[in-house]
Amino acid sequence: MTALPGMETGLLTGRGIFRALSKLVGSLFIVTLVAACGDKHAVDESVTSSVAEEAQVSAADTVADEELPPAFENYIERGDLDAISTRGTLRLLAPRGLEEESLPRDGLPTGEWRALAEKFAQKRGLQPQWVYVDDFAQLIPALIEGRGDVIAVNFSRTRERAMQVAFTRPLEYVQEQLITRRQGGEKSELKVALRNGSAFAETLAQQSTESRMLMPSFLDGPVTQDELLEGVVKGVFDATVIDSNLAEVLLVDYPSLQAENLRDSRRAIAWAVRRDSKKLERALNEYFTEEHLIAAQRRTSALRDWEQIKQTRTLRVLTRNHPASYFMWRGELMGFDYDLLKRFAKDHGLRLSMVVPGPDVDLADALAAGQGDLIAASLTVTETRKQQGLVFTRPYMQVTEQLITAAKEGITTDTIPVAQRLQGASVAVNPLSSYYTNLVSLADTSASSVDVLAVAGATTEQLIDAVAEGRYDYTVADSHLVQIEQTYRDDFAVLGDISGERDIAWAVRGDQPELLGQLNGFLNKYYRGLFFNVTYNKYFREEKRLKKKQRERLRDTSSLSPYDPLVRKHAVPADRDWRMVVSQMYQESRFNPKARSFAGARGLMQVMPRTARQMGIAGLYEPENGIRAGVAYMGWLEERFPRTLPFDQKIYFTLAAYNAGHGHVRDARVLAEQLGKDPNRWFNNVEDAMLLLSQPEYYKKARFGYVRGREPVHYVREIRDRYFGYLSVARQERLPDQAP
Repeated sequence: MTALPGMETGLLTGRGIFRALSKLVGSLFIVTLVAACGDKHAVDESVTSSVAEEAQVSAADTVADEELPPAFENYIERGDLDAISTRGTLRLLAPRGLEEESLPRDGLPTGEWRALAEKFAQKRGLQPQWVYVDDFAQLIPALIEGRGDVIAVNFSRTRERAMQVAFTRPLEYVQEQLITRRQGGEKSELKVALRNGSAFAETLAQQSTESRMLMPSFLDGPVTQDELLEGVVKGVFDATVIDSNLAEVLLVDYPSLQAENLRDSRRAIAWAVRRDSKKLERALNEYFTEEHLIAAQRRTSALRDWEQIKQTRTLRVLTRNHPASYFMWRGELMGFDYDLLKRFAKDHGLRLSMVVPGPDVDLADALAAGQGDLIAASLTVTETRKQQGLVFTRPYMQVTEQLITAAKEGITTDTIPVAQRLQGASVAVNPLSSYYTNLVSLADTSASSVDVLAVAGATTEQLIDAVAEGRYDYTVADSHLVQIEQTYRDDFAVLGDISGERDIAWAVRGDQPELLGQLNGFLNKYYRGLFFNVTYNKYFREEKRLKKKQRERLRDTSSLSPYDPLVRKHAVPADRDWRMVVSQMYQESRFNPKARSFAGARGLMQVMPRTARQMGIAGLYEPENGIRAGVAYMGWLEERFPRTLPFDQKIYFTLAAYNAGHGHVRDARVLAEQLGKDPNRWFNNVEDAMLLLSQPEYYKKARFGYVRGREPVHYVREIRDRYFGYLSVARQERLPDQAP
């Protein structure tokens, strides 16, 4: 093995070690590494105690007043997610040299992978800890030996590697590219520089011919992509190999270099865990699906008024998951705001897309950022919200804010004034709610000594639960939410109103006068009419219906269907998010294992018997057989689409093919391209072409002919929206910790 000229190898630990090693390997190299690692600590167990002591002295000399956190001390842990959670740290493995690549340029996947990995850890309540090894060859041994938990880098999934570790669902597919000088001349033998342990060596062996031999030259120590490319520019190497996702960004700065696709070398990029870390693998696959689909939803962010909304034919509504506005019941999306806006969308030929930001996201901020077109979340009209830039529609409901406490024997609800009860009491509310603003104002403008506890991200229902359990003295809730809660529970009491009547309305931005006019026109037309009153009674008056709906409302994602264990059993090994499969299963059969369509499709996933037989499966009315057949068929369909499709789009195209057939989806992609739309994106592109394939002028020219285009369009949207509904519940399953 060789090392690049002028490059010395080094070992990385905490920032103190960086400073010590700067004397050995050059200040510029070390500064780059420190900047790349930020306040994370790199780990290498082979660093001796003497070097560590020198690092501490160096740190004291250079930054005397800076108090550095202790260096991370690694350990051996080969357990699954439960053991990792007990440790409280997720150790992320990466080769040295990759951390610098995200610094000079935007768009490199190394920075994206890093952020994705750290966010996963934080969502699981774990501390992300990067552990660096010398090169790619040491990644798998470090993982297997228990010195790390996840290989979280641009890691090619190969057959040899897959025999040693378990790979997640592919994050993307890349083409391996040979990088040479444009004016290098033709050589019969090329010296190709590679990092030690690179999977590219296997490709080079396959690509060598009698006329051109590609000879790998492995480099010792940490090596960046820039150092490899510069080595080719300077003639130190004849060539190197990098993935196309890196080459697309990096080669802009190297005009003297050219890229050549190595034939038949497209590979999946994925992360890896130990083969027995099944829970961790499943958690990562679910996370990837969730993140990619939510990220795709965010990419549609735009500040739009009515004309732009009509052009896309989709109305995006920002809301909260709670019993008045938007919730899930037995797989169905429901809610007062949801039903009203569903009618509004139908009246105008629009599709309705509900967007539920994280519980700690202010809806006004999300609206200002273009994540939705309006807010419909039982929003109280307040001056504070108007000052945030919100413009409200005419009100469609009036409520009062009520003080809530735990139901106790002998408690009185009408003899003691509310203001007197608040003296010296603590009231827990979400700081983004109108309750918080009103309570703080009350405390500032009166002699009341109320202690307002800000519980970020908490829902009204969670705070009522916490008060009923004795965790807080009081909370506050709007009267219509209290009315819903009282239909199916008796563990809390209402002590009285802390406000007069307040208006509930929808909200838009100030630059949306046309949308505001349309919404007000809708409310003026329907308010207190038959449709409005029937809908209102459905959610707030009919006690029998309310008890049934609210008691069975989805409050957590521990149980989405009667068949969750079977779905996980077959979805997880297939690298599928089981929640997406459940959403599809509800769409197909409403969880009825004996369902049968007019065309003869059977079981929970409505698979045709002939299709199931081709996969060696019979007895589709048996729940496990039906689920196994559906998951297997989804996998077969996914393989029919190009690997270059984005992660999220492949999911949507596969769902459409499950409903309408792969051939019709292919026709729709061809037609989309002819219409100037993106054939690689489903929503607002290929789905529009699919709708046209029910018209003679289009389906007569299509290879697979006529298709009822509305069915797959509706099918994909319903499954996606239900899946997002599951995610919105999952994000608020636990009451957050009280803010300091």
